[in-house]
Amino acid sequence: MRDRFGVTGLGVVAPNGATTEEYWAATLSGRSGIGPITRFDPASYPVRLAGEVRGFTARDHLPSRITTQTDHWTHMGLVAADNALVDAGVSPASLPEYEMTVVTASSSGGTEFGQKEMTGLWGKGPDHVGAYQSIAWFYAASTGQISIRNGMRGPCAAIATEQAGGLDAVGQARRMMRSGARLALVGGTDASLCPYGLVAQLSSRGLSTRHDPARAYVPFDTEACGYVPGEGGAMFVVEKDPAPSRPTYGHIAGYAATFDPPVERNRPPTLARAIALALADAGVRPDEIDVVFADAMGLPSADRLEAEALVSIFGHHKVPVTAPKTMTGRLYAGGAALDVATALLSMRDGVIPQTVGTTDPVRSLGLDLVLGQPRERPVRTALVVARGFGGFNAALVLVA
Repeated sequence: MRDRFGVTGLGVVAPNGATTEEYWAATLSGRSGIGPITRFDPASYPVRLAGEVRGFTARDHLPSRITTQTDHWTHMGLVAADNALVDAGVSPASLPEYEMTVVTASSSGGTEFGQKEMTGLWGKGPDHVGAYQSIAWFYAASTGQISIRNGMRGPCAAIATEQAGGLDAVGQARRMMRSGARLALVGGTDASLCPYGLVAQLSSRGLSTRHDPARAYVPFDTEACGYVPGEGGAMFVVEKDPAPSRPTYGHIAGYAATFDPPVERNRPPTLARAIALALADAGVRPDEIDVVFADAMGLPSADRLEAEALVSIFGHHKVPVTAPKTMTGRLYAGGAALDVATALLSMRDGVIPQTVGTTDPVRSLGLDLVLGQPRERPVRTALVVARGFGGFNAALVLVA
């Protein structure tokens, strides 16, 4: 008998929707949240586009005491966590505090907060650096703040594996629940749309410098040229062995992670192995997967490696593949978490969202890309794939 880890609540904050249902409606209608950067003047930078969460004001949702102590990335994580708890109908105060855990993914940490404090340091001197700099930038800040806010005192963690982090956080939460926790708040958000954050991201050499929002991020396309950065993410409530009468979006059935060493090591990529291990962990055959939510890096070489891994597992054109992140940009630690939320909504409503922007797919990749419009069909199983900068691979299997 396999453990049942049911997802009972979702909270989404995304560039094309600041709540779960706003995001889902925008995604199904093909409405993108990618546009010109407005948080600062990007004229002197090669990247001018991003997926910003417009209209999100932290003080509309959180006490000023918290907003002044924390970064924009943590604000979105706190709001997403609050919404997930409300969606699940869970009151943390009614549960044993040491049986609840929090696991979040973080990639950039509090870069916007750090930018402000560094500007004060170099422009005015050390007396103008706030005390909260010591905690607001830290990659574990969201985990700590969510834990404190909700009285969740079980074992907690923060995962730093870039885009793969949203899946790795789920895997870590599952381990903790197998060790005694009954409920987990898990997921990830990221927000690095400030000059400091953008310059750090440029070092990956993966960002698109195209200025047309409709063509800047087109994975698996003949004109693929990189990806667009974004902010936001998702949090979910996961419960171990939820009562059969308790509604769930789906269940965490299988997870695996692998690591690719540097190219100069001359070793083959291991994404296909991660997928195969996750399927085996879930007890699901490749022909039972109804949809794959791709990592979709948008770089021709990376897209080909991902397609080769998928074809090696599923065969040519055997399973629908989609990348709704073309409407948000890659959200780093929040990206895979948002893909998990999207997959669960697909399972709930029996519809696979489309990949927008990609209009001339590379036929030789052998993928059945969902293009043009959503594809209505029952979704009982879904695979989410993610890769993080530096060699991280992760795969997660969800079942109804």
